[in-house]
This record gives sequence, C-alpha cells and structure tokens, in this order.
Amino acid sequence: MLVIPAIDLKDGACVRLRQGEMEQSTVYSEDPAATARRWLEAGARRLHVVDLNGAFKGRPVNENAIRAITYEAGDFPVQLGGGIRDLATIEAHLAAGVRYVILGTAAVRDPDFVCRAAAKFPDQILVGLDARDGSVAVEGWAETTDQEVTELAVRFEGLGVGAIVYTDIGRDGMLTGPNVEATRALARSLSIPVIASGGIHSLEDIRALKTVEADGVIGAITGRALYEGTLDFAAARREAEADAG
Repeated sequence: MLVIPAIDLKDGACVRLRQGEMEQSTVYSEDPAATARRWLEAGARRLHVVDLNGAFKGRPVNENAIRAITYEAGDFPVQLGGGIRDLATIEAHLAAGVRYVILGTAAVRDPDFVCRAAAKFPDQILVGLDARDGSVAVEGWAETTDQEVTELAVRFEGLGVGAIVYTDIGRDGMLTGPNVEATRALARSLSIPVIASGGIHSLEDIRALKTVEADGVIGAITGRALYEGTLDFAAARREAEADAG
C-alpha cells in the first residue's frame, strides 16, 4: 500500500483545509516545489496534488505551481485533481508532466465524460468521489448531491478507470482517523482499486488501512498529519509497504 503525501494548492501556496472549507486554511509552505522535493527525498513514490482554487472555479488556476511540482518530481508520478472538466485540460496537464488526472465534479455530472477520457488517456484517469455522510459532494465540496458513493462508483467499472480516490469530507483535515469501514465497504463492492483519503492522524491509522489492503485499498493520502508531525512519513511508509512484493 502506498502512502501518498498531499500537496493542496491555494493561491500558489501549499495549504490544508478543514472539511473542505476554503476559509479554514492553514499555509504550510509558499514553495510547493520545495514541498514536493521534501516528500520525494523522504521516499514518496507518488504525490497527490489538488488545485483547490480550480476545484471551486471549475478551471485550472494554480498551473505555475503544478508545473513546478511536476518538474521537481521528474519521473515520479503525480496525481492531480481540481477544476478538470474537459479533455483539453486533461491533455494539457498530462503534457506538463502529470501522470494521473483525477476527475471529480466532472465525473459525477457526466459519467460519459469519464468514458471518453479513459478511452483517450488509458490508465491515466482516476475518479475522485468525496462523500459527506455517504452522499457525493461536488464543486469543491460546496454542494452535496443525492447520489450515494458506492452506487456511483460501480458505474465507473469497466471504463478503464485506474482507481477511485475516496475522501470522507467530515474527516478531511480533522486528524480524527480515516473511515476504515466505509473505505473497506467501497473497495469490496468494486473490481477497481481504492485510494483512501481523509482523517489520517497517526501510524495507527496507517495500520488500520493496511488491514483492508487485501480488499482493494492500494493507497492512503495524507496531508495535515505529515505537516503537523503527528505522522512520521518514513515510519508510515515502512508500515504500509511491509510484506510488499
């Protein structure tokens, strides 16, 4: 299982939000490229980047910071979400060095778009499903739909999607622990893998997610816990990758 450091971008800086609230942000670094280098030097095998401004505006905003991160990452994979609503934007990000593009609002609004994107960019499309009390939220988490996470996720099977990135909004940035049972239930209902996000606080949370790896959970995204020091990345990586191979 991968431990994937998160780099959330707001106004060009690396920040973390609490439960997706833009006004509840903490700036951790004004240099996203240096932040990427920090995690790569620590042994990260993938980075998770979100254009927060883009998620709210529905179009890319932090392109300069994203390009700086992908340049720093080189051959290491970067997965990117936030404000990606059309094929041209996907193509531009991939050309700039992003390895995987995460479709969130666009996927929920138009599942056929996911089909077209996955056909054009095989193995490079991930779907981000962000849940509030089990229902999918969109538009930077500002709007909650009446669609249930698992029911929607099943629709993306067989389309060539690489993974579902599942976030429990109520736990995101709160350091209260991940929703392991909901993550396990989602993974068991799918044939495509799940990457967990939201609430990771300590090594115990990594151990808890590791127990559901066999159910199809291939990664854990963590941000605030790393930046505030409640989770040591090296220890988390050792725990997550134990018995690998």
